[in-house]
Amino acid sequence: MEIEKSAAVHDEAPPHAPGLVASVEAQAALNKEHSMTPLQALKTYRKAVAWSILMSCAIIMEGYDVVLIGSFFGYPEFNKKYGHLMSDGKYGLEAKWQAAMTNAMSCGQIIGLFLNGIVSERFGYRRTLMICLAATVGFVFILFFAPNVQVLVVGELFMGIPLGVYQTLTVTYASEVCPVSLRAYLTTYVNLCWVLGQLIASGILKGLQNRTDEWAYRIPFAIQWVWPVPIFIGVWLAPESPWWLIRKDRQQDAIESLKRLADTSSPHFNPHDTVSMIQYTNALEQQAETGTSYIDCFRGVDLRRTEIACCVWAAQSLCGSGLMGYSTVFYQRAGLDLSMSFTMSLIQYAIGVVGTFASWAAMTYCGRRTLYVGGLSFLACILMAMGFISIPVSSSALSWATGSLLLVYTFVYDSTVGPVCFSLVSEMPSTRLRTKTVVLARNTYNILNLVTGIIIPYMLNVDAWNWRGKSGFFWGALCILCLTWSFFRLPEPKGRSYAELDILFERKVRTRQFTTAETGLVEGAPQGKPESMAQVLC
Repeated sequence: MEIEKSAAVHDEAPPHAPGLVASVEAQAALNKEHSMTPLQALKTYRKAVAWSILMSCAIIMEGYDVVLIGSFFGYPEFNKKYGHLMSDGKYGLEAKWQAAMTNAMSCGQIIGLFLNGIVSERFGYRRTLMICLAATVGFVFILFFAPNVQVLVVGELFMGIPLGVYQTLTVTYASEVCPVSLRAYLTTYVNLCWVLGQLIASGILKGLQNRTDEWAYRIPFAIQWVWPVPIFIGVWLAPESPWWLIRKDRQQDAIESLKRLADTSSPHFNPHDTVSMIQYTNALEQQAETGTSYIDCFRGVDLRRTEIACCVWAAQSLCGSGLMGYSTVFYQRAGLDLSMSFTMSLIQYAIGVVGTFASWAAMTYCGRRTLYVGGLSFLACILMAMGFISIPVSSSALSWATGSLLLVYTFVYDSTVGPVCFSLVSEMPSTRLRTKTVVLARNTYNILNLVTGIIIPYMLNVDAWNWRGKSGFFWGALCILCLTWSFFRLPEPKGRSYAELDILFERKVRTRQFTTAETGLVEGAPQGKPESMAQVLC
């Protein structure tokens, strides 16, 4: 009834109503986006690509910090300072303190994420990110000068707050400044930044492993002071998201922002048409009663979209990816010496970089759904194989086999589930609820990480469960559950504009029909342009 009422009100509008003109311009922008090849889009939106890459570099700090803490648990000088002598004759932290440090960061990220959903929508992406970059510089002081493990836990809690903001703000910005044909590449680039952070951390720890003083662990903390400054300057100069500006009724500012994001001389670009498309999408969602609060994420068709985003990111945690964060400890517990364990970690994250590039090639020919479901299938097999080869008594050969399987796992993960997740969670929500839905999805991931952050240290700690490679059975079973959900519930958003996705979800199109269902918005569809959600659904 509400939709019919909205349609009636619209039909009573005079012929020269702005909405009618905007719909024609929106159609033109949609047709241009669908007709552009990735290469044409790259030439037209090369400035948007550059700004998105710059903003996404903030996520390098999260990947760096995650690996730093996980690797420190196997770092001799760090353990001598903050740990005690274990039963195997080596220094180490108790499992409870390992879990506390890991979970402190996750708790901080949860706080930062919820704040981001409110603050970024009110003040914009740029100002929110600049505040967090400045806060990062201050919080590193706590970690650098921490006199005991308790202060380290507090430092990780505070450090997690800006890291939580980076997790969602960067991918949201990337999804809003680029056209359809580049959307998957720029959102999955966020995963590449995360892997690069891991690679940098592993390389620094490898280079400092022979130091026998406090600088062995203080230098890695201090390096976190380096990149916030150049990123801050870049963000200060960057244009704001035109989608956010339209939601704030700043149409002229959105046009100016688009001019800074694209080549204005390109025949594939018209800022007025693009603004009309954004306004049209926003109007469609308003007529579908899509609000802008966290509660609205669980109402109507947005509930399905929230479920998909949350479960997609939850699978990242449940498929066993946490083992990669503890790779150095895992290799040592598997029997490799300190030097070789850090070498294997370096190889692991280098493979992760290659895997992300491989995902870009795969996404050119395959859909997001195909890569995600296929990736979970392979990961489940690898985890089960890891568990089976760990059943015999530990030996050097089995240690190498376990380490090699973890390298294969890393390549498969970072060429499928890892990067594709970032694309999916940014495409599934409505534009008005994108930030908040991504926040909820990432916090689902972080809450699950609180659990895995407790479980994994006990799995690998010699004075706790000491499962070693047998932990593959546990994570393999959870991976199979994630695979089952994704097979039946995960739709394919490839090639769809945000307006088209709105229509497909509003019509409650079945999961497997997303690639073939008609929306009436692309060129070649009936010429009568839908002016309201009611007309779209008819």
